[in-house]
Amino acid sequence: MPSIVPPPLPRWKRPQKTAENLDWAEIKVIDLAHFDELGHKQELAEQLRDAVHKTGFFSLTGTGFTQEEVDRQHDIGQAYFNLPLEVRGDAKYRCDFSKGNYFGYRAAHEKTVMGTDVLDNVESVNIPKFVPQNEHEPYNPFLRQYQTEIGDFSRRSLELASKIFILFSIILELPEDYFSKQHLYNDQSEDHLRYMVYQPRSEAEDAKVQNTWSRAHTDFGSLTLLWSQNVAGLQLKTPAGEWKYAPPVDGGIICNVGDTLSFWSAGYLKSTTHRVVRPPKDQAHIHRLGLFYFVRPGNEVDIKPAPSPLLKRLGVVREGAENGKPVRGLDYVRERVKNYHNNNNYADMKGKKFKIGSLEIEDEAS
Repeated sequence: MPSIVPPPLPRWKRPQKTAENLDWAEIKVIDLAHFDELGHKQELAEQLRDAVHKTGFFSLTGTGFTQEEVDRQHDIGQAYFNLPLEVRGDAKYRCDFSKGNYFGYRAAHEKTVMGTDVLDNVESVNIPKFVPQNEHEPYNPFLRQYQTEIGDFSRRSLELASKIFILFSIILELPEDYFSKQHLYNDQSEDHLRYMVYQPRSEAEDAKVQNTWSRAHTDFGSLTLLWSQNVAGLQLKTPAGEWKYAPPVDGGIICNVGDTLSFWSAGYLKSTTHRVVRPPKDQAHIHRLGLFYFVRPGNEVDIKPAPSPLLKRLGVVREGAENGKPVRGLDYVRERVKNYHNNNNYADMKGKKFKIGSLEIEDEAS
């Protein structure tokens, strides 16, 4: 039976970079082009250690993704968000936050933010891995047409993340495959590829919420990949407590550590607090389209602190800590999503703690 060729799509046009002089963070760029050369992984691991401890964010180049492939994913995302709301937002394709399920569509303008009457302006669709266990998850028919290329991009995203997990394993003096084994594509997990768009708000509305488009937070999984885009707005909180803009990196992918990797490393690899604010004046009118891959641990994977010789020498992990009661990846991520999103008002939660099993994290929202 011949394969069905999906219809052509309008081309997405990458926005111009801002001309404003912003307070940019100095993010280390890690080039993976020579990853497999003798001794190079150890060198990259030291670069990564330095990046995580100095800013918490880093950028990847030499990733193997062509600009054409990345732009094509933006074409698909743009076309999806241009569908009529009743098509893209049909109830059967929506995220079920009551169950902590982040797969599917999340609508904008349905919740208020920061205790005001200003509506949330972020819209997204999260596409789970293309494995048999996920066949029951919500896939919009429009996206199904492009399943082959979305699936290929998704799988390659996790293969790229696996290289970073190898470097983290080297940093913590663990077997090189320690973390990559916890994130296998064919194992069921909460991983997802995401198309996300921030819809512009008026200057007056943004002023009511301190120009916040996405409140300060850490990511729930292990690692986040964000294909670099030119619309400024993403800010990271440095270890010194300063807010800095994440700069665009041509052909790069911006990355940050999430909560589960922070748990595994007992905070040595700290999940990075970040937020999105109103873009500068020359970009504030643009629909800010983003392409992400969120890496989550396997559903059955235990996310307690790893038996790292380094962490034991530093005294942050006690001997035998890995033998405590397990905390499954699925349990943590689902409960965290439910706690964060299953509400009608994204009000300030600063200082509130989320706990599951022996693991605890404080919400750093501001």
